Amino acid sequence: MEILLATFTTLFSVVNPFGAMPVFLTMTEDDSPSHRAQIGLRACLYMVGILSVSFFAGQYVLNFFGINIHHLRIAGGILLMRSAFDLLTPGGNRDKVSPATLEESMHKEDISFTPLAMPMLSGPGSMAVCIGLFTKKLTVLDMGLIVFGFVLVALASYIILMSSLRLTRFLGRPGMAALARIMGFLTLAIGVNFLATAIKALFQE
Repeated sequence: MEILLATFTTLFSVVNPFGAMPVFLTMTEDDSPSHRAQIGLRACLYMVGILSVSFFAGQYVLNFFGINIHHLRIAGGILLMRSAFDLLTPGGNRDKVSPATLEESMHKEDISFTPLAMPMLSGPGSMAVCIGLFTKKLTVLDMGLIVFGFVLVALASYIILMSSLRLTRFLGRPGMAALARIMGFLTLAIGVNFLATAIKALFQE
């Protein structure tokens, strides 16, 4: 249960589905509720697939390029800290999708994979976290719990996306800004933890 809880809490703050709500609403404003639900479901399923592939295959990719796992955790920690500062800074860049990409996506028939699943929900930060979760000490049960944690994050993301219209109306701009700062603070703490743990492990080696 500790592994499951740690996976969910860490990934949820990094994925930050609340940050995807404005883009999701913008790109699905002309869709019917059933079509919007299908897009959200496919995006969350794609997210589980992307995170699972990162978790299981990421270590082999690192070995192929000769990259130490601690180096990845340092890079991931810096990336998470940068994303967190964007969320914490008033008026900072909180968009994971560029305006050009957003404009192009408006003309796509299916936006569930790009830009929703990647990079909105499963970007470089969450993929780095998933790769960093993999260790040789994990048992089959541990791996199953971690993947189940991915599923729970996807389920929570789907519920939030489906409730995005009501949430944005209820919270308003001040509430969304406060929520972004809370998620940014949690992401910053995770980034610092990644960085400190990796540096400590490198010195011990």
